[in-house]
This record gives sequence, C-alpha cells and structure tokens, in this order.
Amino acid sequence: MTAITLACIALAAATLVFIFFIEPDRGDPAPLRSRLDQLLERRETIYENLRDLKFEHRAGKYSEHDFEEMRQSLETDAALVLAEIEKVTGGTLSPAARRAMAESAKDTAAEQRG
Repeated sequence: MTAITLACIALAAATLVFIFFIEPDRGDPAPLRSRLDQLLERRETIYENLRDLKFEHRAGKYSEHDFEEMRQSLETDAALVLAEIEKVTGGTLSPAARRAMAESAKDTAAEQRG
C-alpha cells in the first residue's frame, strides 16, 4: 500500500513540475502558427475528408442519402472556412497561400476525375 501511495505522490509531483516548470521549445513553430495557417490547415482537412467521403461512397460504404448529408455538411464547413480565410487576408492572399490553394484545387480536381 505504501508503494502505491509513493508512486501516486511521485506522479503528481512530476505532473506539477511538467505543467509549471517546463517551457515549450522555442524552435517549435506550432504554438506560433497564425490564424491564417490554422484556417489553411482546417481547409485542407475538410478537402481531405471530402475526398475520403467520395471514395467511401463509391466503395458502397454510405447510402446516397447519408453521402449527400455528409457532403453538404463538409461543403458548408469549407465555405465557412474559405469566407474566414478571405476575411483574415482582406480578400488578398499571399503568393504562398495562393499557390497552396491552387495545388489543393488541382488535387481535388484530379481526385474527382479519378
């Protein structure tokens, strides 16, 4: 019983040290991502989910009704994210963001054809 109590105390102490005394790595870019980066990542995730949904529908995993319902939901999410991207950028995207969007559109078009 004493060993379990000591293990719990050690675990609690280690957790407190980790939470309050260990700082994030300054070289890690993840905490410093901009709102635009987050939106672009979200957009890519939605596009990937749409591609997966279409593939699974063609494979017979979803009925037509379920497919349309989920597709509509994902497309609505995509429209909201695209509107937010436009709002954040003031209607103008950086060249890098423009290239990323163009590449994503090409990938989506290729997925739809194939």
